[in-house]
Amino acid sequence: MKYRSIAAPLLLPIITFGFYALVWSVSTKNEMNWSGTAIPTAWLLIVPIANIIWLWKYSAGVEVFTKKGVGRHAAFWLMFLVGSIGSAVVQNKFNKTIDGFRVGVPAAV
Repeated sequence: MKYRSIAAPLLLPIITFGFYALVWSVSTKNEMNWSGTAIPTAWLLIVPIANIIWLWKYSAGVEVFTKKGVGRHAAFWLMFLVGSIGSAVVQNKFNKTIDGFRVGVPAAV
């Protein structure tokens, strides 16, 4: 997964009227799928009700990728209720997980 700034998912959705939030979601979904998760197509994001189911599947992928550093329930509620702040928290955990892979030691929980 690509190391990203925490400020990007926090501030860029405001500047781009929400477009960056979609780009971030699709990019991280693809990168998590390359590492072994099974998140469905991001086209479900534009379908009402299906977007909530997609977010739940995405959150399960976050749990797998971070090796339970962020649980699926926490990731889901952070991104569903808090929006870009929740995405920034999840990106922070992604970055910590990536740092753990770089040194060959799993990231601390």
